[in-house]
Amino acid sequence: MTRIVVTGAAGFIGSNIIAGLNARGMDDIIAVDDLKQGDKFRNLADLKIADYVDADTFYDEFASGHYGQIEAVFHEGACSDTMELDGKYMMANNYTLSWHLFQACQKRGARLLYASSAATYGGSDTFREDPAFELPLNVYGYSKLLFDQRMRRECGTDFHRTKAGKTMQVVGFRYFNVYGPREQHKGRMASVAFHQFHQYTTEGRVKLFGEYGGYPAGGQMRDFVFIDDVVAVNLWFFDHPGQSGIYNLGTGRAQPFNDVAIAVVNTLREKEGKSALSLQEATTQGLIEYIAFPDALRGKYQAYTQADLTALRATGCDHVFADVQSGVQSYVRNLAGQK
Repeated sequence: MTRIVVTGAAGFIGSNIIAGLNARGMDDIIAVDDLKQGDKFRNLADLKIADYVDADTFYDEFASGHYGQIEAVFHEGACSDTMELDGKYMMANNYTLSWHLFQACQKRGARLLYASSAATYGGSDTFREDPAFELPLNVYGYSKLLFDQRMRRECGTDFHRTKAGKTMQVVGFRYFNVYGPREQHKGRMASVAFHQFHQYTTEGRVKLFGEYGGYPAGGQMRDFVFIDDVVAVNLWFFDHPGQSGIYNLGTGRAQPFNDVAIAVVNTLREKEGKSALSLQEATTQGLIEYIAFPDALRGKYQAYTQADLTALRATGCDHVFADVQSGVQSYVRNLAGQK
């Protein structure tokens, strides 16, 4: 039986990867996390796993071979709060721990599929997996970039052979703006769609940032990617162990925040038996409200992201990504308890 490890297992992406593995009939899974935030247990409660191991003890035990032969590690565990200012904490969690895990995977003969981030591009206007375009705006983005750089150094130009001479799959995924079920524990770091769903259901309106960075109100553009697509691409690489490298994981299509807002509003209006509105109609009726761009984010905010999928497509991965309209509609229906 194939044994899998998922770190950050009770988190947003980690728990969805376990759900994806379960859907394939795979449940010999070691879930690794830190449940100091106890309500994250909800992300594991409906999943099938073989064992749960606290993050404080897992990494040393894994390196020692305690868990036997592991086929692959999906490494989603990290500090993902882009507003976290404690650089020492960030680097220890996102760089040093990941480096030790890579070494252990090489020693134990396990494949490593890990979470990087589009935050590595930061202030760049080109989102291609090339050092020339990597300009992080915060220590979170830098912590992810440094590990990517270390993997390039260790794995060589073909990203498939380590200095130790072992051939072992290593894949880094630069996640763009991921949204979908199982993110309820993330607080301020949850997706725009999640927050807008709750704003509409409690206040009857959703809120967006006003003009910033040369973009009109609600017009800042991001590459919003549905969690089901993130899982599908992770599992595609799991199925193709000969493919290694650092790859963007987004839709390749930037859409404005206004698209998310109107998708949320119209999906909930549908639930209420009301007709769909245009963006202008929703704004005129006060269902979408624009607020002043916060000073705390000035100079640290990506006003535009769009994944370049050239490298991903070159691997043969031809997964079709959901657009905002369909992905957000599916998510909002999930949040509203609809099928």
